[in-house]
Amino acid sequence: MTNLPSSVPSAPAPAWKRLLPPLLAAGLVAVLGTALLRPAHNATTGGPLTGKTAPDFKLQTLDGSALQLSALQGRPVVVNFWASWCGPCREEAPLLRELSTRQAGGQGLAVVGVLFQEPREDAARNFIQEYALAYPHLRDPNSRTAINYGVAGIPETFFIDARGVVQHVDRGGLDRERLNAGLNKIGVPGL
Repeated sequence: MTNLPSSVPSAPAPAWKRLLPPLLAAGLVAVLGTALLRPAHNATTGGPLTGKTAPDFKLQTLDGSALQLSALQGRPVVVNFWASWCGPCREEAPLLRELSTRQAGGQGLAVVGVLFQEPREDAARNFIQEYALAYPHLRDPNSRTAINYGVAGIPETFFIDARGVVQHVDRGGLDRERLNAGLNKIGVPGL
């Protein structure tokens, strides 16, 4: 029988070599976790459309008439993407109602609502009635307009100046301060 040479026990690796891989992994997880969980500075505002001409659209209102954004040129416009199932949309609805009643008419501010992935039109109608929203609400079949505006979630509100340029975008439910910040950028007095 042949005897195999007995293996010589090797010296353990230095502590820093044993600890380096888990420490690097923990550091990477911490950095990625922080980046993903902490909102970026101004994450609720801005976007690729800011400073650019608002994409035109022609959509049907819930009552069947057509509304084209370019027909509103010469007036500042607030376009709000919303749905009846959206909690923050319910919270901001009274502000949008107040805005539309205070600023409406003639060549003043136009407020427009665009339904976003609304599965039941009757739910949208009930929402509009519940909050007494008197401005136009548009159907967006297949979310084409939302896609053109880069809407990722709702509510999202676009503040468009009288020249048709998007001056401010707000993501998430508006409060008075955030609404007024957007209005200020399009030259409309705040609430």
